[in-house]
Amino acid sequence: MNNTFSARLGAGLALATVSAAAFAAPAVEATTKQPLNLHAIGMFFVFVLMTLGITYWAASRTKSAADFYTAGGGITGWQNGLAIAGDYMSAATLLGLSAMMFAQGIDAYIYMIAFFVGWPIILFLMAERLRNLGKFTFADITSYRLDQGKVRTMAAVSSLTVVCFYLVAQMVGAGQLIKLLFGLDYNVALIVVGALMIVYVTFGGMVATTWVQIIKACMLLLGGTAVMLLALSQFGFSFEELSTRAMEVHKLGDKLFAPGSLLADPVTAISLGLGLMFGTAGLPHILMRFFTVTDAKEARKSVLFASGIIAYFFNVIALMGLAAILIVGQNPQYFEGGSIGGAIVGGGNMVAMHLAHAVGGNLLLGFLSAVAFATILAVVAGLALAGASAISHDLYARVIKKGTASEKAELRVSKLATIALGVVAIVLGAAFEKMNVAFMVALAFGVAASANFPVLILSMYWKDLTTRGALFGGYIGLVTAVALVVLSKSVWVDVLGFASPIFPWTQPALFSMPVAFLIAIVVSLLDRSAASQREREAFGDQYVRAQTGVGAAGASAH
Repeated sequence: MNNTFSARLGAGLALATVSAAAFAAPAVEATTKQPLNLHAIGMFFVFVLMTLGITYWAASRTKSAADFYTAGGGITGWQNGLAIAGDYMSAATLLGLSAMMFAQGIDAYIYMIAFFVGWPIILFLMAERLRNLGKFTFADITSYRLDQGKVRTMAAVSSLTVVCFYLVAQMVGAGQLIKLLFGLDYNVALIVVGALMIVYVTFGGMVATTWVQIIKACMLLLGGTAVMLLALSQFGFSFEELSTRAMEVHKLGDKLFAPGSLLADPVTAISLGLGLMFGTAGLPHILMRFFTVTDAKEARKSVLFASGIIAYFFNVIALMGLAAILIVGQNPQYFEGGSIGGAIVGGGNMVAMHLAHAVGGNLLLGFLSAVAFATILAVVAGLALAGASAISHDLYARVIKKGTASEKAELRVSKLATIALGVVAIVLGAAFEKMNVAFMVALAFGVAASANFPVLILSMYWKDLTTRGALFGGYIGLVTAVALVVLSKSVWVDVLGFASPIFPWTQPALFSMPVAFLIAIVVSLLDRSAASQREREAFGDQYVRAQTGVGAAGASAH
């Protein structure tokens, strides 16, 4: 069942699930452009018109910096949970994991389960403190009792590194997926996604971005559930019958439900797991969502809702992949040349789309294709907002203007930054069209796990962290993660063309994250300056606010 697809899916797939098409990009590079899909384009226009209406409504409500960055902190727990799920459930999740289930069986489900390891960390260790200590960005927390200018600059640099690489991966994925699903040209897709992202964020801010993510999450749940139920109805809604028949026809046979190649390389598997687990807890656009709720209780509820929704959707995808083995895998019309077992029409990632067509015709196929595009839009809007806030709130307002900038000036810089990020994303998306962008996703997660997470968690829980320790730990974590990705096969061989990689693994987190923690701890313990003593003493005030939320409502960063 398309061995080339199985081989390319590999360990990099796990990273993709957290981004809208970041992995799908390399996976669909070799696929053929599909005929113009008028149903999908029509439904997508309906979605765009609806979200532009929301943006118009949101623009009338976005008057202050708090409205722009965090929707005024007025989003409820369940709304924020849906929005987080909208950020987390991607086009790559829908297409990549259903195709992996189709090709490799239970290994795909093991990947899905692995993604949940990051959520207990966010729920129990971070959600409440993030809401109580922060205002607009996670740099508010890391710099709470440390040197504002230096620590914010470091946090903004690592955030922008994550956002830019993530954004380029999204844009390349968008172009390739839309070529695949809609039959549109690659550059047309880039311009459409970039332009809509700029409109959503510039005019509607976090209010519009949140509602775009909520609507997209609902559409994805509705479309996926409809396909899954229609597929299961062909097996009398019996999982036993579905699984038994799938094992009879699949090339893996009884091993369809046995772990396969997941742990072929334990070092890569562990490094990938660490990157996913702690990288998720260091992604600026995910962390930013915790400042949009009214209080710490709603922050915890939003993680709970998001986890439940994501768990449900992963099970839907798993069942879709299993059903596709029989419904798509045994139908010659979905194979090139009409030969069962050959190459899938349009490429391996089209399995979910072929299943939608098989059980619901062109209408359901069009709806699911439109949802895939909407998914990309929702995620790039969240990324652009996180990048714009790092530039305007952290660098401009706090570092350059040292807290003297007016809200009006800060908002103006935010909107200019959003436009600039949109243009950069379109240009880089065009430049990287033919390149394997899996390394960008590895880099984004590596930086998030190695630069953002260590400094963030230490600043919240360890009283001895000093400015010097945070800076050394953050910057060295950032440089180490970038260097290891550059020296790995993803860049050294695939991009630069050398014969063999210097760093033998593709994921940096197992090596770069411990280095960041170690450097931050050692440098902080050796720091005996007067400033470091004041920073240690200020931990008591931070601890009380983190636990109680006293002073959090409406307070600016300390």
